[in-house]
Amino acid sequence: MEQTKAVVVFSGGQDSTTCLFWALKRYDAVEAITFDYGQRHRLEIDTAAAIAKELNVPHHVLDMSLLGQLTPNALTRSEIPIEQKEDSLPSTFVDGRNLLFLSFAAVAAKQIGARHIVTGVCETDFSGYPDCRDVFVKSLNVTLNLAMDYPFVLETPLMWLNKAQTWELADRLGAFDYVRERTLTCYNGILADGCGECPACKLRRRGLDEYLSSSARGEAQG
Repeated sequence: MEQTKAVVVFSGGQDSTTCLFWALKRYDAVEAITFDYGQRHRLEIDTAAAIAKELNVPHHVLDMSLLGQLTPNALTRSEIPIEQKEDSLPSTFVDGRNLLFLSFAAVAAKQIGARHIVTGVCETDFSGYPDCRDVFVKSLNVTLNLAMDYPFVLETPLMWLNKAQTWELADRLGAFDYVRERTLTCYNGILADGCGECPACKLRRRGLDEYLSSSARGEAQG
């Protein structure tokens, strides 16, 4: 039987780490790709590398620094405040990020004979980023297949999950404590539970509290 291979777009955050555990359960061989696009916290790349090493997953870091130069935003420029004004995208939105990340991941995947590209984008609990929408992913999937004449499948395990359900998935994968303690979601670069004040931390914490206060965790462990 042919070995199934997957590439995970990996930032070392809650969502992509949950997706990495998901992929490891699902595919015979998994590799992770992290993009260096000039993000304000180098710790993100270091965290991704450390997790990949601990899980014995081949890890690649691709230089996408030009992206950070082209699109000023709060994730690449420390002088830009993290905020969301009414009727506008959050200042943390990076134009073209997922378009480029998934495209480069597909190029890398084809070289190793991997058909599956796993990403943690989500349309349920997200910040309004247009490149996290299901319609975008499906559109890009068709484009990549046509561009490289290759049967890629863009996998989005979290697309229709809220943050509480994402915690539940991590628990079902046996990775709840690992994800909670080892990942970096915080916009201010603080591991695990983070600063507690930035939008990413608030979303993560709200989902965690919802999950812990429900009966879902007991059912997941049972």
